[in-house]
Amino acid sequence: MEIKVLGPGCARCKRLFEEAQRAIAQSGRQASLIKVERIDEIQSFGVLMTPALVVDGEVKCAGRIPPLAELVAWISAAAQKES
Repeated sequence: MEIKVLGPGCARCKRLFEEAQRAIAQSGRQASLIKVERIDEIQSFGVLMTPALVVDGEVKCAGRIPPLAELVAWISAAAQKES
C-alpha cells in the first residue's frame, strides 16, 4: 500500500504526515508513506487545497486533517482491497 501526503511543507502538512504515521502503526498494516511537496505533482492529483492524503492513488481528503480513526479506517479498507 502506498500513502502520499500532499503539501508544500507547511505545519498542517507536517501534522498530517505525523498523523498518517500514527494511523499506519495503529492499523498494523504495511504501507509506504511518501511526502509529496512538488506543486506540479500535487496538481496532477487534482488537489486544489493542501494538505491532502492519497491512498493507493485515490484522493481521500484535501484541505483538512482527518481524525486518526478516519485515517485508520481508510488504511484498513485499502488493505482489504489488496487481499
